[in-house]
Amino acid sequence: MNSDEILYSVSEGVATVTLNRPEQLNAWTPNMEELLRDLMKRAADDSNVHAVILTGSGRGFCAGADLKAGSGPAGPQPEVDGDFNQRYSYLMGMPKPLIAAMNGPAAGVGLCLALYCDLRFVAEGAKLTTAFARRGLIAEHGSAWLLPRLVGPQHAVNLLMTGRTFLADEAERMGLASMLPAEGFIEAVQSFARDLVKQSSPRSLRVIKKQINLAHGQSLQDAVRMSNDEQWQSLQSDDFREGVAAFRERRAPDFKGT
Repeated sequence: MNSDEILYSVSEGVATVTLNRPEQLNAWTPNMEELLRDLMKRAADDSNVHAVILTGSGRGFCAGADLKAGSGPAGPQPEVDGDFNQRYSYLMGMPKPLIAAMNGPAAGVGLCLALYCDLRFVAEGAKLTTAFARRGLIAEHGSAWLLPRLVGPQHAVNLLMTGRTFLADEAERMGLASMLPAEGFIEAVQSFARDLVKQSSPRSLRVIKKQINLAHGQSLQDAVRMSNDEQWQSLQSDDFREGVAAFRERRAPDFKGT
């Protein structure tokens, strides 16, 4: 396994996972697929990491599958129990906030990786596309489930059926991502992530992410019942006591995630 194809670093509670094939606009390979899963587990298991950024090196985020490297469809996938165990949807099971920083072109599987993230930022001028229909493919990797929930059915059908290229400003208008200036883009995303983990309880972030993901399949009654249960547990937590103390003392909180 070539570990240089994805880089990993941690600073101030934020892990940055960087796709690193810049000459190929970080086109996706089977090796990268395996590496990403390993690094996401590493971030999930690290008590010093409270949020994760997924980005690309050079000019691109991920230009889609590198067909020369054999990263096209791998044949029928085995049946599994639970969506979070499948090929890329395990990303939704990452217990910490996962932030896509689309610094440049994102196509096909590259765009799908961003769809599985909790928050998406895109650099001004970046080009995005689902691409699948223009390659004789279908809406791969759960994109037919994800896109309607993120941008609504009308936008989702348009993007998936046409496979057209759209720009960062349109992505922002349809609610797919928040656009930031290209200059200083990754630094701005990292600053956002650092502020997030400093100002918000890691425990709260974990629970809120779980609530949002489970809500897709819940009734309002079930969602409220879960909220009530989680609220009771949060009132017993160290982070709640610290949050109240910090507010009363007019200081920054020092959350521990417990």
